[in-house]
Amino acid sequence: MQIGVYGSGYLATVISACLADFGTPVVLCHHDADRILSMAQGVLPFFEKNLEEVIRRNVKVGRLSYSTDAESFAHKAHTIFLADDVQTDIEELAEKLARFNHHKPTLVIVTPVAIGTATRIEQRLQKAGVKATIVTQPITITDGCAVEDFNWPDRIVLGTTSQEAVHALKQTYHPLVMRGVPVVVTNHETAELLRPAATAFVITKISFINELAALCEHVNADAVSLAVALGLDKRIAPRCLQPGAGIGGMFVEPQMEGLSRMASEKGIALNVLAAAREVNRTVCERVVEKILKALNTLENKQIAVLGLALKPNTSSVAGSSAMGLVRALLAKGARIKAYDPVAIANAKAELNGTVKYCDSPYAAAEGVDALVVSTAWPEFRALDFARIKKLLKSPVIVDAKNLLDPAPLKSMGFRYHGIGRLLNQ
Repeated sequence: MQIGVYGSGYLATVISACLADFGTPVVLCHHDADRILSMAQGVLPFFEKNLEEVIRRNVKVGRLSYSTDAESFAHKAHTIFLADDVQTDIEELAEKLARFNHHKPTLVIVTPVAIGTATRIEQRLQKAGVKATIVTQPITITDGCAVEDFNWPDRIVLGTTSQEAVHALKQTYHPLVMRGVPVVVTNHETAELLRPAATAFVITKISFINELAALCEHVNADAVSLAVALGLDKRIAPRCLQPGAGIGGMFVEPQMEGLSRMASEKGIALNVLAAAREVNRTVCERVVEKILKALNTLENKQIAVLGLALKPNTSSVAGSSAMGLVRALLAKGARIKAYDPVAIANAKAELNGTVKYCDSPYAAAEGVDALVVSTAWPEFRALDFARIKKLLKSPVIVDAKNLLDPAPLKSMGFRYHGIGRLLNQ
């Protein structure tokens, strides 16, 4: 059976490529002809680790194709994934695609939607006399490891009352089901709530370790070692327990804002979430304070920022703490030189020429007052720091991601400032 994926953004691109990689013919459709043509030619509007390779091999063997003809696309597909990054007009889109298909298609809503959307779509189709089965599937993929997340998910969640749809989607995800990935079947509202609830929990977890990192700096404790020990507790996992990191991305703030607003409308106070969001927002301020303390002033100081992307292996800068840091430093009078392996084009679109962009970390470091590591690209660990030291005006490194090993840097004469690291390390 041919699978259809509707959308042209991050979600649709990843989902269509990875489903095709399972061996099933997939068509990706959208009305934006220029975007679809570029994607069909192998030109993606963003960088995502391993994604281009997956697309290339599936296009080559004919399992992945592209279309702008929504009617033909919908008519041929038995299962259609609605995977736009935002939910604009999703109810109208669902009805249109269902009308084009005369075989009672299964419409799988992957787009992050407000709670109650799937039920409204079902009611809308029923009122219009259009037959289709609606499934809500919150797919969790993160920038920088989206292909890995899709192929090795923690679970598959399906919000539906149709056992037939569950059976069909288990066939679609056969490689994952056979591997033992749990399938959780629930109602629409629970599935719709899962994505913002999971994000809220992660924000709380990250914010907790960042608060403890602040305490570590005042009691001569090391936040990195503390996080490792906490993560080894069987009740606590190590993922998302790294001090210095904030949580960002194109979906995070809309999800959290929507969840908070909905709770407020229902008269529910999400106090823990509110506190976690506030801590998440202050991570950048703490890094700025560290830089200010190291340099005494930021006015007219030149600072090299290594990393602009949200995280390694992606070109996305949506919700990037590094971008927030650059803006905060500029607001305090600093002059910024920046380097990132893949995210410079996206950063330029947001920072409007206020930053000098460099083609290497060494070019960024030349003549600056401090070097800031703001995205945890692994290549930054392997830099020639003896060369870096010669290039810097003063040997100051602020490691906002705790990526580097402080001991050898301090032995080389660097003044190293991490997040929650031992003061005498």
